[in-house]
Amino acid sequence: MAEIKVPELAESITEGTIAQWLKKPGDYVEKGETICELETDKVNVEIMAEESGVLQQLLANEGDTVAVGQAIAIIGEGAAEPTAALQAAPQPVDETETAAPADRAEQPAPQPVAVAQAPGQRPIASPAARKMAREKGIDLTQVPTADPLGRVRKQDVASFAVQPAAPQPAPQAAPTPAAIPAAEAGKPVIREKMSRRRQTIAKRLLEVTQTTAMLTTFNEIDMSAVIDLRKRKKDKFFEEHDVRLGFMSFFVKAAVAALKKYPYVNAEIQGDEILLKKYYDIGVAVSTDEGLVVPVVRDCDRKNFAEIERDIAELAAKARSNKLSLADLQGGTFTITNGGVFGSLLSTPLLNGPQVGILGMHSIKLRPVAVDEERIENRPMMYVALSYDHRIIDGKEAVGFLKTVKDLIENPEDLLLES
Repeated sequence: MAEIKVPELAESITEGTIAQWLKKPGDYVEKGETICELETDKVNVEIMAEESGVLQQLLANEGDTVAVGQAIAIIGEGAAEPTAALQAAPQPVDETETAAPADRAEQPAPQPVAVAQAPGQRPIASPAARKMAREKGIDLTQVPTADPLGRVRKQDVASFAVQPAAPQPAPQAAPTPAAIPAAEAGKPVIREKMSRRRQTIAKRLLEVTQTTAMLTTFNEIDMSAVIDLRKRKKDKFFEEHDVRLGFMSFFVKAAVAALKKYPYVNAEIQGDEILLKKYYDIGVAVSTDEGLVVPVVRDCDRKNFAEIERDIAELAAKARSNKLSLADLQGGTFTITNGGVFGSLLSTPLLNGPQVGILGMHSIKLRPVAVDEERIENRPMMYVALSYDHRIIDGKEAVGFLKTVKDLIENPEDLLLES
């Protein structure tokens, strides 16, 4: 018999949340087989069995926070050895199963599951019910169920969520009616618990705003030349490299050229020292259902357009399927984010600490532009923004950096020479 423990994840990650058990007590598992998914601050990690055997007991439930090195399950040889808690637990039932009205009439009146639980014991509930309860911020011990064994099902949680909350004992220092938020004074609300990743994003962004002297400078870029180049070369590019030519590779290469010209934008503050980085690992922000993540494209100064586009596509696919590794997210020197894909016209991107610069791209819009003193033409224009840490980057450098990016994008031939 052996314990399955939370493995070492990364230097900055000490705990995680059990997102989903993929095996249940009594299941036979092979060595190296995934038994559960752990949600950490940055990525989801699959926990694997270190030896073959029967899963005897789960020591943590879905939604529980567990620390690195903590035992979360017991695996052994032969048949499962149910504990007292497991003996009391019923077999999983089909979430779609329903009982006829006549059958329900023979069952005891619905009672909160908490009535049948010993002190400190968790309520019996299906994984789907636990997940819905976490999302809606519902205490499972307060959910009534018609099941004779007291198990809570998904439909019980759904029914409880749309009912008025049961009266709760008044706290010792009850707020006065005037102090109750209007949204909760008899109004329908939904209370959701923040995911671990969203909590981490919120914490890091708040730290950035409180610990840096962030400032943003703006410019606009005429995208005509790049758009024309893509139209002429995209088919041949795809045939030769089996990857599509997008705008992001142009901006990555332009950013690398600008970082070489203005090295403090590629730096980091460590105490009273400035760490100037002579490598160019560019983070590319990707939006996922769980929140924004920033996987890193390595050594962009040594890669051509096709290699950069391929890396971006692969990292984006991994991000949206929750397959990013910790190594994919660590060590970036500068970040590019493209709010334009969602229609953003202009925004102020927040720094991705400990980096001191981030470039924001926005949507391309046709706007009238003065070509010379006599002519005005409609041109595809993009606003760009550079947020930077004013502690080590002066306005002159920031404006010069953004002007360099603008000049290279508007003259892509020069960008090819810079590469």
